[in-house]
Amino acid sequence: MATYKQIQEYLKNKHGRTFKSCWIAHVKSDHGLTKGQSPNRYDPNKRVHPCPDLLRSNVEDALKHFKMIP
Repeated sequence: MATYKQIQEYLKNKHGRTFKSCWIAHVKSDHGLTKGQSPNRYDPNKRVHPCPDLLRSNVEDALKHFKMIP
């Protein structure tokens, strides 16, 4: 499984912009790839920085590239 750093580097090289790790975590959790919530999360039902809808497909493409999702 690829690390957040590897996914960020792939996205930066392909799309020319930096993607926040929290955006990647949001997409990964939606696909069931995370083990649980962080204990230091302020509100367990809300994300401070959710992944923008416009960039979601880019993150999903990166996860497909690393064979993390089908």
